Amino acid sequence: MQQQTPPEAFDLAGMVADLNSLLRLKTTVIGIKMFASVEEMTAIPKIRRPSAVHTTDQIVSMASRLGWTVGITGDDLVGAQCRAVIGLAPQDEKWLAGENYVGVWHGTAEDARKRQEALDVVPFGQYQAMAVSPLTSGRLNPPDICLVYATPGQMIILINGLQYTGYKKFEWGVVGETACADSWGRALKTGEPSLSLPCFAERRYGGVPDEEMLIALKPEHLAKAIVGMKQLAKNGLRYPIAPYGIQADVRAGMGVSYPKK
Repeated sequence: MQQQTPPEAFDLAGMVADLNSLLRLKTTVIGIKMFASVEEMTAIPKIRRPSAVHTTDQIVSMASRLGWTVGITGDDLVGAQCRAVIGLAPQDEKWLAGENYVGVWHGTAEDARKRQEALDVVPFGQYQAMAVSPLTSGRLNPPDICLVYATPGQMIILINGLQYTGYKKFEWGVVGETACADSWGRALKTGEPSLSLPCFAERRYGGVPDEEMLIALKPEHLAKAIVGMKQLAKNGLRYPIAPYGIQADVRAGMGVSYPKK
């Protein structure tokens, strides 16, 4: 039987140090890892298990806001919506109907179904548990995805770093409520960097501040973004972005960014 190559480990603490130096982040950068068995999850060192019922937003924020390493199963989550996004509950007909959202987030049953069908989710049956932890802890090395909370100004520099080499246009959607499907749901499902505007539930229950956006991406994509941001910084394109002045003669500033060769 052919042995599988173990997943690559990363210098996660070094990556976080670079991110904080480049972007001056105020929120802890964390990782998410899915597990095929509960036993694998509970074997993570110093892992906490919830004693109450939570949303996935709360579990994620226990890592990003409190610095905890937390593991869950579907039983720890409040309902099918949270479970289904991370593949811990089936995306069956009842879930697709979205009856609970009619008259709350949507005016008709048709609208609720369209939103449910639009969500990017992890297929059911692959996993039984999930863990979250600050990247600097090294307890999930490598994580399946990393989560970076940042302001729009910080976020565009991170995206510019991703695009410095191997350019591609990123096209992201907004599902509205259940925006975790735009971030960790999509990134876990596709492996692609996934940006979101955190929704009402993420802000109400997960404590995400008004000014923060969220990007979920694989550790190798985060490493690529850091390399790109370092080069951008050498080019004078760095965070914080200093306002030039809306009435100033722009040629002097442009001359610094785009000098004649």
